[in-house]
Amino acid sequence: MLQTIDSPVPALTTGRRASFAWLRVLSPVVLLAFWQIASSTGLISPRTLASPSQVLASCGALLANGELEHHLLVSLGRAAKGLAIAVLLGGGLALVAGLSRIGEFVIDAPVQMLRTLPVVALVPLFIIWFGIGELPKIALVTVAATFPIYLALYAGIRGVDAKLIELAGVIGLSRSELIRHVILPGALPMTLVGLRYSLGISLVILVIAEQVNATSGIGYLISDARDFMRTDVIVVGLLVYALLGLTVDVLVRWLERRLLSWRPTFVEAAA
Repeated sequence: MLQTIDSPVPALTTGRRASFAWLRVLSPVVLLAFWQIASSTGLISPRTLASPSQVLASCGALLANGELEHHLLVSLGRAAKGLAIAVLLGGGLALVAGLSRIGEFVIDAPVQMLRTLPVVALVPLFIIWFGIGELPKIALVTVAATFPIYLALYAGIRGVDAKLIELAGVIGLSRSELIRHVILPGALPMTLVGLRYSLGISLVILVIAEQVNATSGIGYLISDARDFMRTDVIVVGLLVYALLGLTVDVLVRWLERRLLSWRPTFVEAAA
């Protein structure tokens, strides 16, 4: 009779995890040190990649003259508008397709076809339709962020445990009560996953959108720096996008802790 063998790797206690936490900081610090040394010794040309000290100096200069804050606020406004429309559009379509068999036949097939289109390829068409102002940039973000929200919410609705729906019928819940108390809470975890993907994609598409006849925004700042071979400013713009991505991920995790606190499995995992 075969016997199972326990894993030889012991589980880390809270104290041991804390003692190894410094390793998360060490690797980025070492990488920055090698980057600075390579730049100072000439192994990395300033025209190829600016040194960390030069990037830090350029970031300070952009903050001092208010240029970085201006471009950041413009980018955040575009992303927020596009994402808000995407949540309404993608969420509305997912509710119709997920809660209605007829809605599924009418909506799901066209959405599945449209989501395979590369968003970047829509840039010329959007310029023809909406001109070269703010609208095509917001429209690109909207299109890119709509599909993850739709797919996640649709899958969440269709993935609700059938036994819960059967139990709701037994205790006499109406259709509206079933949707409000069973289906939507059950689909919420997947919806938050879709929101996280949409936030990340909206930042990526924003870089592209703001390089199309833009006069402001972080993407424009990067594009303008590229024309003048300012790799230090380009790195500053990339760091801003990275920090934005980290910030929105933290916000979604905070929403998960608040909205999913009723799930025993989530409480155990967060403990």
